[in-house]
Amino acid sequence: MTEGFKHKRAVTLMAAGLLLASCTTINPYTGEQQVSRAAQYGAIGSVVCGLVGAIENGQHARNAAAGCGAIGAGVGAYMDVQEAELRQQLQGTGVQVQRNGDRLDLIMPGNITFNTNEYSLRPQFQPVLDSVATVLYKYKDTRLQVNGHTDSTGSADYNYNLSNRRATSVANYLAGQGVDQSRIISQGMGPDQPIASNATESGRAQNRRVELQVIAAPQ
Repeated sequence: MTEGFKHKRAVTLMAAGLLLASCTTINPYTGEQQVSRAAQYGAIGSVVCGLVGAIENGQHARNAAAGCGAIGAGVGAYMDVQEAELRQQLQGTGVQVQRNGDRLDLIMPGNITFNTNEYSLRPQFQPVLDSVATVLYKYKDTRLQVNGHTDSTGSADYNYNLSNRRATSVANYLAGQGVDQSRIISQGMGPDQPIASNATESGRAQNRRVELQVIAAPQ
């Protein structure tokens, strides 16, 4: 058995193991069992082929997965493998991972990312972003949108400024960990996109957040 064949076999088994393990997962935030997108798409073979091809030929993994063509679900399955890795890395951190088609949303509550009225990342949150950056660095066929959000308390100008600075802090930190700056856009949304009612403290706490959207880049 040649060294090249051994390497290919090892990579294939590793990729297959990861994908099979992600077919059925436990959502760390609800405790419910869920079937991953890879199983739904039936694209395990295509992704393994694509990832192995990318490693051996220096291609972008998403394009290689699509090029395998066996099932034609390269983009969705590429995002599915990335989703599985992010869920594994972020379990128990308080960061939520949501899947919306070919987009992943990482929702980072303000109380774990920043101190009140500040935009410097809390030191204890930096290892969490290190884990996020490690995954994002591997999956280069995505672009990243970092959005800062606030509740409706205080002046509009203050909220827009704070949300923008917080989004920029997250974006800059990811870039500092090796994620290509050209992939990242940051923006402060202020109080314009609430996910809960601002009439209650619990609702306002949910609205104070940073969202990182991981989006499949155009072919």
